[in-house]
Amino acid sequence: MSMLLQARAVSFRRQGDRIFTPLDVDLVAGQAIVVLGPNGCGKTTLLRLLAGILEPAEGQVQRHAATAFLGHASALKGELNCRENLEFLRRFHGCPGISSSRALARTGLTGLGLRPARALSAGQKRRLGLAGLLVAPRPIWLLDEPYASLDDAGGQLVDELLNEHLDNGGSVALSTHQRKPLLTRAARELQVQRAEQEEPA
Repeated sequence: MSMLLQARAVSFRRQGDRIFTPLDVDLVAGQAIVVLGPNGCGKTTLLRLLAGILEPAEGQVQRHAATAFLGHASALKGELNCRENLEFLRRFHGCPGISSSRALARTGLTGLGLRPARALSAGQKRRLGLAGLLVAPRPIWLLDEPYASLDDAGGQLVDELLNEHLDNGGSVALSTHQRKPLLTRAARELQVQRAEQEEPA
């Protein structure tokens, strides 16, 4: 199986303090990793390190494919409507997938293409973020709490999209405390642990 991302002994420091104990991560085509740990342990930070949004204080990350990061904070442009947001993503990443109309339909947003993103509910914004994964597809999905703000139907949509992505040879690392994904293939679990604070010399 093709290795898409490797991280070795990565960690991150904030104001000099290590956030979590160093971790190794291997993301393989067709495989998912569920990132687990208590609130505040650094799950989001780890995903941002893997995405290249943050640089590790220790260790290294090697990416062999493009990444897509979907986090808590919406990266949507509020002044643009749903369709314009998706078209922006398509142009920015230069890797066109399905059309904006099909992506909106696939994520349950049919009829909302002209609605400004700022007028969407939290759940609709989350669905629009998922639609962005479809119009600008990348092999590695790094998803921070993808089930947040979604009802049961939205959670089922996430499961379906995850399974389709894995079946097509993609890879996923996601954090969740609300529910575990219902995948058609086994997912590995990665436990993030808070680092013990170092005593001053």
